Amino acid sequence: MNTNNTSGSTDISLRTAAIVAGLGLLLMAILAPIVQFNIFQSLIVPSDAKTTVDNLMASIGTFRIGIVLFLTVAILDIVVAWALYILFKPVSQNLSLLTAWFRVVYSAIFAVAVINLLSILQLLTGAGLSGLATAPQVMLSLSTFQSGWDAGLVIFGLHLVVLGFLMFKSGYALKWLGILLGFLLVIAGLGYMVDSLGKFLLTEYNMTISLYTFLGEPLFMLWLFWKGIKGFDKSLEQKG
Repeated sequence: MNTNNTSGSTDISLRTAAIVAGLGLLLMAILAPIVQFNIFQSLIVPSDAKTTVDNLMASIGTFRIGIVLFLTVAILDIVVAWALYILFKPVSQNLSLLTAWFRVVYSAIFAVAVINLLSILQLLTGAGLSGLATAPQVMLSLSTFQSGWDAGLVIFGLHLVVLGFLMFKSGYALKWLGILLGFLLVIAGLGYMVDSLGKFLLTEYNMTISLYTFLGEPLFMLWLFWKGIKGFDKSLEQKG
């Protein structure tokens, strides 16, 4: 009886880590598209600075909500990084720590990029500034925000590549499933890296490869929930 309780403590820890990571990823998968597609795309017109400023001024409350949600996503990224570190630590402590740090660094870069949105908020609510005078500064801050996010996605891509290797190596899933999830996570990471580096290196780069390579992320999230419910084999928990 004592043996079962003792061995079960690690199982509960890994199951909890899987559920926490899965919930964090699910919340981010909900919040980020809301901000990016429902809020920002409806307010920001890249080719028209004046219309963008007018839209933001007319929906300043919505813009504030978007900023708060983006900051929430950055915090959730740190929580997910911690949970994934706990989950894959038995596989390889060094690689698990590395992939966690990649995600934390990405989150920090993203949070710094969001500061540009806060500066836009200050510009739009500042006394005595006309929309026409403010427009160039707003568009510059929006461009800086996007560039910072793109730079961060290179690090995020590295996170997924290492995570994919850990998934492949872990033995937490059936061999074919571990290979498939690991491969798809690596492909997703490479997609982010190609898109981000392409924007920096090629002035005419307008592809979005990550739209077609992201499949590994939702599948990995579903696997986390499944393992959180099913649990982990005790012999696998002890390896590494």
